[in-house]
Amino acid sequence: MSMFCYQCQETAKGTGCTTTGVCGKDEKVANIQDLLIYVLKGISNVSTRARALGIEKEEVNKFVVDSLFMHESVNWIADTTKEFDAKRQTAGILTQENEDVRSLRELTIYGLKGMAAYTEHANNLGYKDDTIHKFIQEALTATTNDNLTVEELINLVNETGKYGVAAMALLDKAHTSTYGNPEITKVNIGVGTNPGILISGHDLRDMEDLLKQTEGTGVDVYTHSEMLPANYYPAFKKYKHFIGNYGNAWWKQKEEFETFNGPVLFTTNCIVPPRKNASYFERVYTTGSSGFTGFKHIPERPEGGQKDFSEIIEQAKKCKPPVEIEKGEITGGFAHNQVLALADKIVDAVKSGAIRKFFVMAGCDGRMKNRAYYTEFASALPEDTVILTAGCAKYRYNKLPLGDINGIPRVLDAGQCNDSYSLAVIALKLKEVFDLKDINELPIAYNIAWYEQKAVIVLLALLYLGVKNIHLGPTLPAFLSPNVGKVLVEKFGIAGIGTVEDDIKLFLNN
Repeated sequence: MSMFCYQCQETAKGTGCTTTGVCGKDEKVANIQDLLIYVLKGISNVSTRARALGIEKEEVNKFVVDSLFMHESVNWIADTTKEFDAKRQTAGILTQENEDVRSLRELTIYGLKGMAAYTEHANNLGYKDDTIHKFIQEALTATTNDNLTVEELINLVNETGKYGVAAMALLDKAHTSTYGNPEITKVNIGVGTNPGILISGHDLRDMEDLLKQTEGTGVDVYTHSEMLPANYYPAFKKYKHFIGNYGNAWWKQKEEFETFNGPVLFTTNCIVPPRKNASYFERVYTTGSSGFTGFKHIPERPEGGQKDFSEIIEQAKKCKPPVEIEKGEITGGFAHNQVLALADKIVDAVKSGAIRKFFVMAGCDGRMKNRAYYTEFASALPEDTVILTAGCAKYRYNKLPLGDINGIPRVLDAGQCNDSYSLAVIALKLKEVFDLKDINELPIAYNIAWYEQKAVIVLLALLYLGVKNIHLGPTLPAFLSPNVGKVLVEKFGIAGIGTVEDDIKLFLNN
């Protein structure tokens, strides 16, 4: 095989991509990613030893985090040499022959990649926690230790969940301290009459820079996919040229970028390689850790300054306004601060029986047809149930007319996958309000769609917090060996999905 990758839910045949990625990456990108992880393990080993001597380099911390983050369909630029092609043979996933050790190491590494995403965004806003960097590097080093037992590797996975919670909390603090707590917001999904710029990804500091620089230029700004929750922050609502959200989840970008007509800015993932001769190719820009061969890249901001988006703005002025692909509004902004403000109302609804159960349907969306399950599941839920969501999985049901319960919308969107921490905070607060000893006694069921590393770290964080009986779909991760999968089933009650009808009966009876 010319490559091997099984980090995403769509991996070929449910086992692994071996010639080219289902995501679109070729063998050069896949193999250079393997080599980069190999190099990061070595750097982390040296850095961990240096830290023990009181030596810590911020530039090393930044490099490790940024490089881990690049693996999440973020950066597609690869160049290889003969030396690289020879070295990659010793750096790939399959060089570890013991499948259980390999599975636990990869589970840790994918969790670290997701953790790195949260950490990078927090760092970009000036919020740092050296203990997180320390753990990331120690964990990467541990994945090279052939003396660790399976039990010790399981403990390492658990610790990854622990620090995942810390990274999520850090990012939540960074976002809310900088831009305010998200508010209940009705977001326009139609279009205006001016040319626009579409901003995708997750980085709110990039969002801030773009809104400041486009003000008064006659160019409107729209969010796309995971940037939708930017509409919920008070700091961004003051910009009159911030129109709303355009389109759906990341995997529909090929069609939606065509109709948008204006420039598109990727601040992070998920980039889908465009078709050859796509009309929008010359209109796409990347920044931060994102990159794609042929797309123009916006450099980092100078110390204390902003990124320079002038080229994007000038191009936008020459473009036609977006083509309207839908009309109406969607409601969001139910992060933990907003939901806890409604706590009394929610508790009353639960005690009165108006709300029978909450369903956490956070996570990722994807292209596979069997993901229609989540739309069907949401549609079939009884009217006395409420969906808690975060991440792009919400695009499977956030435009359905599901109504409300005593004024509480039946879909409570906490924000990006980066905001999954809110769902944990809400659950812990409800546990306290209802005076329960175990978080699993709450009337909450977990039916989560996963795709890549951020979903992995969210899962590990929930397991660390003691949440059990989580269902993952549409398929279980290929990187879980049968024995590791058995441990997760027996210890945590992890399960897959079945039919909509059977799963709803199962969840409601538990």
